[in-house]
Amino acid sequence: MEEGFKHSGYKEYVAGLFAGVATVIIGHPFDTVKVKLQKHNTTVHGITYRNGLHCTARILATEGVRGLYTGATPSFVGMAFESSLLFGIYSQTKQLLQGGIQSNRPQPQVIIPSAAFGGAIISFVLCPSELVKCRMQIQGTDSLIPKCSGYSSSLDCALKTLKNDGVTGAFRGGSATLLRESVGNAVFFSVYEYVRYYMHLQLKTGSSDHSSLVDMGIGILSGGLGGVAFWSTVLPLDVAKTIIQTAPDKSYSTNPFQVLYSIYQSAGFRGCYAGLGPTIARAFPANAAAIVTWELAMKLLGIKNN
Repeated sequence: MEEGFKHSGYKEYVAGLFAGVATVIIGHPFDTVKVKLQKHNTTVHGITYRNGLHCTARILATEGVRGLYTGATPSFVGMAFESSLLFGIYSQTKQLLQGGIQSNRPQPQVIIPSAAFGGAIISFVLCPSELVKCRMQIQGTDSLIPKCSGYSSSLDCALKTLKNDGVTGAFRGGSATLLRESVGNAVFFSVYEYVRYYMHLQLKTGSSDHSSLVDMGIGILSGGLGGVAFWSTVLPLDVAKTIIQTAPDKSYSTNPFQVLYSIYQSAGFRGCYAGLGPTIARAFPANAAAIVTWELAMKLLGIKNN
């Protein structure tokens, strides 16, 4: 986001909602592969995938394309709401911290706390939706979970979780999610803002106006690189979250650092970055789509980029 955006309350939240939908459409298949790699290549005593392509091939062979979108329903709901909150909170907190001082240059003392605060808030939305998503995704291909004890749908998973574990059970993995989102979004928006600023600086030729294609290209690169930076930084926390949320034993530790230490002991450093391939492959296009969609929606809603 540039200072050129004139902030207009609810419109930033609406634009963020569209960004979330775009993220799921582009990124969910990669996410399904990532979750299976994290589960099978760290704790499950079953098949171990050689890489993301091996996992993808097995899903396609046994379940088809539909298998890659397992658990997409809670993702659409969670990501739409989450992105709406994230972009809206980030925009308004950033504006508040700037105190009316307009500056074209990115200010880390404003960007980092705004993004971290937004990330912390959305973690409370993401945690239960991702718990359902992950539990659905580990079913199907190569799952060691008997079909009779599996979930028939996302709604079935959510209801059984609430029945068996209560409301607190829906927030299992909450601390890992909060850390991932607050740290990750601080990194994401910092990279996004700086890449965007310097690209505009390089392309500026005496006029601040840019064609729509140039703006889209900048959005793709700044959003994509921001996404790669996000996941490169916090993937170990995401691995811990997946293990915590899909552990069948209720007494299993919910401390992400204890879980990571356990993974490191059994699978080494590589285990802490299980799913890195599909995660990075997903990060660039999914986050590029989110930023381009968000910026386009802002313009269509009448918030101009001067």
